[in-house]
Amino acid sequence: MNFRTHSTLYFATGIAFIALETIGAVWAGIAVKSLIIPLLIWLYLRFVRGHGNCFHSLIITALVFSWLGDIALQLTQFQETFFLVGVGCFLFAQLIYMVAFFTTPGENAVFFRKIYLAIPVVLYGCGILWLLFPGLGDMKLSITVYTVIIHTMLLAAINREKKVNRQSFLLVLAGAILFILSDSLVAINKYVQPFELARIAIMSSYITAQYLIAVGCTRQFNLTLK
Repeated sequence: MNFRTHSTLYFATGIAFIALETIGAVWAGIAVKSLIIPLLIWLYLRFVRGHGNCFHSLIITALVFSWLGDIALQLTQFQETFFLVGVGCFLFAQLIYMVAFFTTPGENAVFFRKIYLAIPVVLYGCGILWLLFPGLGDMKLSITVYTVIIHTMLLAAINREKKVNRQSFLLVLAGAILFILSDSLVAINKYVQPFELARIAIMSSYITAQYLIAVGCTRQFNLTLK
């Protein structure tokens, strides 16, 4: 299976999940959703075969935690406790992405010469917390911590600018931004105001975000798959 076919399968599985969820096919939706991230892990492993290192192990581990988070969030419809489990899994995924991006050798430009790049990230994070805070209830601390971590992950993605090639930088940056967009939509839909087509917007941005981050990380090492 070549790169294009594998990518098509990944996105087709995501679209199938969105369709099943839209028509209310609960168990079929859970089954299909459980395949999305494993397909991406399989694609990533095909890229890095024979080129394994600590960085790739971190990215794969982050994807595994994302997969666990996907399952937990999908089970929230049966038991609300699973939402907190899902947030915890994604918190670990974001921490691992953050460590992988920050520990990439090279110049840490965003914290020295280009600290101004952090300003819009911080402002957005503060803004989304301000919007969410009145409705968070007992989740105030958990969501605040998660918001800080995922925005720090975005800063770490921005910080890669002088560490990696342009293609890798832009792919991962776009993925990190879409990840924050997806999580923002989850939070707004849950704690502020449910909105029409929320799940389509959330899942399409999330699936694309994970794909861009994974492929961008392989491009960091100029790994290709025909």
